[in-house]
Formats: sequence, structure tokens, C-alpha cells
Amino acid sequence: MHWLAERLQAIPGVVAVTLGGSRARGAELPDSDWDFGLYYRGHLDAGHLRAFGHPGTVVDPGEWGRLMNGGAWWTLDGIKVDVLYRDLDVVESWAALAEQGRFEIDPLLGHLAGWPTYALAGELALGRQLTGPPLPRPQFPPVLRESAPPSWRWRAQFHRTYAEHHADRGDQRAAAAVRTRADFEEAHARLAERGEWALNEKGLLARAGLDTGVENGPATGPNPTTAVATTTAVDFTSTATAPVPLDPAGRPPGPRG
Repeated sequence: MHWLAERLQAIPGVVAVTLGGSRARGAELPDSDWDFGLYYRGHLDAGHLRAFGHPGTVVDPGEWGRLMNGGAWWTLDGIKVDVLYRDLDVVESWAALAEQGRFEIDPLLGHLAGWPTYALAGELALGRQLTGPPLPRPQFPPVLRESAPPSWRWRAQFHRTYAEHHADRGDQRAAAAVRTRADFEEAHARLAERGEWALNEKGLLARAGLDTGVENGPATGPNPTTAVATTTAVDFTSTATAPVPLDPAGRPPGPRG
């Protein structure tokens, strides 16, 4: 698939192409997906990807949200290939905020706990670059190891309390679902404490030692007032009221091409 990386690199605006997922870690199986990161600046015309003619789906930048952005889902010779757009200015802006211990959490399809903005920095750190000039490879910021765990645990504590409300009303299915969400939030907290990037929820509970069942007891952490004061990125009611100012395109502050 390295031939595909070279073709992607040739698209106007593309800065670099990376390989992610199990293949970047050297843990792939013969039928594992190929996950490519398409880092660009300025405008990216998805028509160039559609012109490849590969079977599957191609969307325009921004269709999958402000963080996941967009990409392509293809099947080539029976192998699934995912191409994920990453606006490098946006990535660098969120990475810079992570260095200050600041982040936000967006809802994302397929994720119970949501997707933290610092995962964009983690993709740079863990991906294997295939083309283009060297991209940054951030280390997990020490200040983020301090700010992220209480933020995640505040959310977990909230959801465990909410699960009890469901249980009191006899809705055990809803209670179990919300407890599971709290488990994923606690898992994020534990990995952040260890300074480990969490890029998605695959295997997250096992990495955090929470794969044997629902975590019992309330999560530890500060009260909500303290959590908001120490991490300005916490907002589980609405991502529309983000503490980091965004431009009209939904991008955090930073240089634009």
C-alpha cells in the first residue's frame, strides 16, 4: 500500500502521509485495515481522492466533525483502507493547547466517552510517517498528566451517579450503559496518569485494567467546581460552548494557510 501513500502525497495541499493503527505498531494481522493520515494545510479538494476511482466512500473535509474531519473508506483487493484528513494547522493548535494541559472532549460515533482533542497530538506521536517532511512527534505533556485525570474522573463520577438514578427507577439496562461509559472515562483517566496516548476506545478498558466488569464504587476526583477551574476544557453538556475560541470554520486558533 505504500504506492497509495505516494499518490496521496501528490494531492495539492498535502504535507505528509502517515500510517496508523495496528500496522504502525507492527501488530497487524494479514487482513488488518490500512489506516492512513492525510495531513494538509489550507484547502483540500476531496475530488482528487474521488478521481482515484477506488470503490468505497469519499467525503469532503469537515463532514465527520471538527476533530475527525473527514476521509475515505475504500476496499482495495479485499482489504479495507481508511484515509483520514487532518488539517495540520488545527492539529498543531490542539497539540499546543495540550502542552498547556488544556483539552476538550467531542462526541464521536462509535465512542462512548467521546474523543479528546489531545488525541490529535497522539496520532502524530504514534503514527509512522511515510512521506513528506518530518512531522512533530509530541511527548505526552506532563501538565496534561495532571489536568486530564480529574477532568475524566469528574465525568465518570457524574455518570456513576446518573446510573444510580436509572437503577432506582428500575431501568437496569440504562444504568449498565451509563456505568460502562463511566468505565471508559476512568480508563482515559488512568492512561493519562501514566502519560499514555489513547487514540480510540479499542482495547481501552483492558489497557486500564477495567476489562473484568463494571468498576465498582465512585470515581475519585475533585468536585465539579474544582474540575472546571483546573481544566478549562471540561463541558459534558454541549460542545457548542467551547472554552477555546474557534473561528467560523470551527477551528481553534492558530496559523492558517
